[in-house]
Amino acid sequence: MASQTPSKSIAQDYSYAEPEIQQFVKDFSKLIQDEALTPQTDPNTKVINFRQPLDLQKYLDVEIDEEPVSREKLLELGRRVIDGSVVSGHPRFFNQLYSGIDPYSLFGAWLAEVLNCNVHTYEVAPVMVVLENYIFKKLSSIIGYQDGEGVFCPGGSFCNIMAIHLAKLKYDPTLKQKGVFSIQPMVLLTSEDAHYSIAKGANFLGFGTDSIIKVKTDDKGRVKPDDLENKIQQCKQNKTTPVMFMATCGTTVLGAYDDLEGVADVCQRHNVWMHVDAAWGGGVMLSDKLKHLTKGVERSDSVAWNIHKMSGAGIQCSALVVKEKGFLEKCNAYRAEYLFQPDKLYDTEYDIGDRTVQCGRKNDVLKVWLMWKGRGDKAMAARVEKAFENAKYLTEKVRSTEGFRLVLPEYQCTNISFWYIPPRLRGKEETPEWWQEVAKIAPNIKARMMLKGSMMIGYQPMSTKGLVNFFRVIVGNPICEKSDMDFIVEEIVRLGDTV
Repeated sequence: MASQTPSKSIAQDYSYAEPEIQQFVKDFSKLIQDEALTPQTDPNTKVINFRQPLDLQKYLDVEIDEEPVSREKLLELGRRVIDGSVVSGHPRFFNQLYSGIDPYSLFGAWLAEVLNCNVHTYEVAPVMVVLENYIFKKLSSIIGYQDGEGVFCPGGSFCNIMAIHLAKLKYDPTLKQKGVFSIQPMVLLTSEDAHYSIAKGANFLGFGTDSIIKVKTDDKGRVKPDDLENKIQQCKQNKTTPVMFMATCGTTVLGAYDDLEGVADVCQRHNVWMHVDAAWGGGVMLSDKLKHLTKGVERSDSVAWNIHKMSGAGIQCSALVVKEKGFLEKCNAYRAEYLFQPDKLYDTEYDIGDRTVQCGRKNDVLKVWLMWKGRGDKAMAARVEKAFENAKYLTEKVRSTEGFRLVLPEYQCTNISFWYIPPRLRGKEETPEWWQEVAKIAPNIKARMMLKGSMMIGYQPMSTKGLVNFFRVIVGNPICEKSDMDFIVEEIVRLGDTV
């Protein structure tokens, strides 16, 4: 069947009222259910059918020709896209800080794509504006902001970059007109284990990466407030202006939670904007059992929270929450006449597009609201708590299994990091050369597991602490059980005993 026949008008070929289009939508929906959604919960399926890039390009038949392909061919290409993709919802996918999209959030994602709303004014996105205002009121309450507000951003990195932008304008509102070259140099502070997005932001916003001051962390990866105090004092002595410190709740590698009370004391003493990157670890704020990890977060000026990570919403749902209501618009509003007319038939306070530096903005809130509505507060907390229980079990499993060595004795979050020492290296003197051999183990085992398709786990060195490559398992998928934690250890032994 051709995509378009000469007897049809262009309008007919785009109409969802046309029987052929309706059938295509049904066939496509069945394909997603049968070949993408249902299999991903089966641990016996592959996490990935790995192909090298050039082989994948050929398999996908990527070239676009002048003439269209048939709808049957499009469905076949859809199957190949599924087959060539990593199954991030698989119970053996531990590679990234997300896994297992919530079904109700998926419903929200589909609905968002169907409605195709651009979230900048109430007149074109009335439902989404109302929902976004509500969700940020709820998030503010959870954080402890009395009258906060926020905006969804295209990723946690962008949330952190926006926070830098806000911090500089809080320090000097005239920079909106005069720019950063009108005053003495400004600097940004963060921990040595913080996310690299602060370097991206320093570059993007014109500060330059030399403006970043790294603050020391302890042996668990938590920032040292006394070193933050010292670094701020040094900045002032060097006639530079510290405008922001970025604390972290759940560092990317070790999952460390900074001492927010200690950080807040320093930031408030020196009038420095305190931003909390809780993109990964912010989900603990939903749990009465775990929210102690973020004690003091209410004293911050802004928080980044990726709800698509620990809470399982569809990518991406990255929330930037700001304590001071109205400050986002104060920094970003330009009141474009073609969008933000003051004489509309409704209260134009609901035209929220000027809260961000973007104009066009995707509808992410529907994925969060429908998920939260479908789960309720209790289940949202239970998902996070289950991940922590599984992570604790995995930690003990690793600790008690021969050949494994934990990077830290205990973990604050669900990032569980360890080395695997194969039999040929056990019991030998741990010289620098020995550690260089250990550094090769994780990459070799990961290559084997990807080619087999049995599991995906990240690995990395950590140069700030002098550590060579180690595995980093991210526990988060709610369908995972303790048997999946056992599988991690058992599969590494199977794949690694001969490396």
